[in-house]
Amino acid sequence: MAMIPTIFGNNRRCSLFDPFSLDLWDPSKEFDFPTVTSFPSLSRDNSAFVNTRVDWKETPEAHVFKADLPGVKKEEVKVEIEDDRVLQISGEMHVEKEERNDTWHRVERSSGKFSRRFRLPENVRMGDVKASMENGVLTITVPKVEMKKPEIKFVEISG
Repeated sequence: MAMIPTIFGNNRRCSLFDPFSLDLWDPSKEFDFPTVTSFPSLSRDNSAFVNTRVDWKETPEAHVFKADLPGVKKEEVKVEIEDDRVLQISGEMHVEKEERNDTWHRVERSSGKFSRRFRLPENVRMGDVKASMENGVLTITVPKVEMKKPEIKFVEISG
């Protein structure tokens, strides 16, 4: 378990040097904290802010975001793009109803609201963004602006 984020590529989720990321490395995520059941006074009704994992890759044609949202319906997710080229993914993961006579031994699945924001580069077509949800994975495709190749004109040298 590393105490500092790597900068040499074996941790693809590290956003320490990503100029487009609004996320910061949180050293507390590197430690294994006790579960909710270790503290009987805490109720499962107290949902925490959920950290949703998102992959962002760039292809020659588009920027593609993939978010793991297990158990979340597409109606429960909002994808928004703000005028200043900020992509926001938000929603809520719901907790299972608790029966008073149930004994929980471990609670590891996250529940609560989530929100992730990404600043998009200038070369995107914000009006053509597409999103789809399949098997708990949200895929957002942000097409790039087609870059016009410079026209090369040869000039004849006289003399």
